Amino acid sequence: MVKLINIGFGSIVSANRIISIVSPESAPIKRIIQEAREGGSLIDATYGRRTRAVIIMDSGHVILAAVQPETVAHRLTDRDEILEEG
Repeated sequence: MVKLINIGFGSIVSANRIISIVSPESAPIKRIIQEAREGGSLIDATYGRRTRAVIIMDSGHVILAAVQPETVAHRLTDRDEILEEG
């Protein structure tokens, strides 16, 4: 079953394929973003807003989101609880 999660501004990703949701402030994460940009595997879903969360997928894609990592994680958790109850 495919679980989808809203990462803001109408952008949706497959929750099953998320490896990590992190903040973009640290140097190693900035390096991951730059390498993904150079390798063509960066997806910018910020719609011109400030990047607040970096989502790393199992496919090697790196997704930039304009919502906080905690918000994405909370949506993921809420979605799991809804599916388990349903």
